[in-house]
Amino acid sequence: MFLTILRRAAGSGGPRPDPWRLTATMSYSTSKDTMAKKAKKTGKSKNDPSATAGDDVSETDAALSGRNSRARQLQADERDPSLDVGPNGRPLFTSTPTLSQLSRKDTCSYYKLKMEELNNVLPEGLPLGMVKEFEDAMQSAVLVRQSFLDLRDNFRRIVDPPLDSASSKGTNAQKQIVLDGPVSCGKSITLAMLVQWAREEGWLVLYIPRGREWTHGGFFYKNPQTGLWDTPVQAENILKDFLKFNESHLKQLSCQILDPIPLGEGAGVGWMRDGTDSMAMPEGSTLYDLVNSGIRHTHAAVGVVVRLRKELSLVKNIPVLIAIDQYNNWFTFSEYEEPVTVRSTRPIHAKELATVKAFRSMRNDDMMVGAFSHSTAVGKLRQDLPDVPVDARVNLSRYTLDEAAAVCHYYLRQRLIRREAFTEENWKKVYYLSNGNGAEMRWLLPLMRADS
Repeated sequence: MFLTILRRAAGSGGPRPDPWRLTATMSYSTSKDTMAKKAKKTGKSKNDPSATAGDDVSETDAALSGRNSRARQLQADERDPSLDVGPNGRPLFTSTPTLSQLSRKDTCSYYKLKMEELNNVLPEGLPLGMVKEFEDAMQSAVLVRQSFLDLRDNFRRIVDPPLDSASSKGTNAQKQIVLDGPVSCGKSITLAMLVQWAREEGWLVLYIPRGREWTHGGFFYKNPQTGLWDTPVQAENILKDFLKFNESHLKQLSCQILDPIPLGEGAGVGWMRDGTDSMAMPEGSTLYDLVNSGIRHTHAAVGVVVRLRKELSLVKNIPVLIAIDQYNNWFTFSEYEEPVTVRSTRPIHAKELATVKAFRSMRNDDMMVGAFSHSTAVGKLRQDLPDVPVDARVNLSRYTLDEAAAVCHYYLRQRLIRREAFTEENWKKVYYLSNGNGAEMRWLLPLMRADS
């Protein structure tokens, strides 16, 4: 059975996050060999384009038909609660209604989400890993892991310290945390769940699901007033995303800093024609007015983002959380380059960008959490990062054996695994083969077959 999975994985067209695991049984063939085989099967010349076109269409139709059939079966399964059984007869789905009420007894079970509510609470976008999981499982549900509960309770203790000091002994809360760990260990999903919980609790959350976008693409220039590089297109997008969920909060929070906003070069329009270099903020302005001014005036976008960071530190009415995914992209070089000579350029580091410099530092008293994304492949960073407290890094692990058992039973329930092939011995082989990598398990488990 173990070798069967390897052979099927090597021959499938799916993604190979760690291809070296499967090289022992891989076989290679050229495109000419493939075309010759298809031509022989159809009786047409391998040079005839129609020899392969029909096969490609039929394979696509078959895959679509299989997915539609599975969707209908899952819809019928919803009426049979006896299928919602996890390892050792435990319920597969938790009945706890909110993320705030989840406890240790809910770990290794799945928490169902409604996509409409999820899109409303996370309008900036969902992590790609979460989207892929929902698509493959045809169900919007996430595994409740102890790592999420620990992270949630850490920030909960900061805002609402327990009355019994003995109960919190030895569990000092950290205001700044960096989530690290191997590829596909759930960092981005854990961060998204934390943001959802905080917003459901009424917090003001600046959620940055794609930190890499702050350092790539768009228009950039060096601001002579600051010596930093401004990115007005990204700044406008940052403000628009922040406004999507937080508008009601921002309208109730007054600006604490009324100094003029410095103006820069606008995206595609250059500097202000009349030479104006600042924009006044009227007395009584709210944070909504501040953010909206940066959206309406491209010259002010970067200045408003920098000012917003200072304003968030001064908010006392409600808890404020800054959550940054792909945080490691802010400690390496950006996509931008500065001309040095006619034939050479200098790469611009992320810390030289005005927006990144304003938000990167964790050496403050604000609640911040960043998540590394190794899929963006920025290279290995040193342990002691600048602007980050030494004890801020928290390493998340891949699935434990108990978590993997729940995951496999869930995929069985969602018909990703053939029931006749599902045995404890078989799924454990997949678990050890993938080393607990969630993406690899989701890819390999459908390849399981019953032992002959």
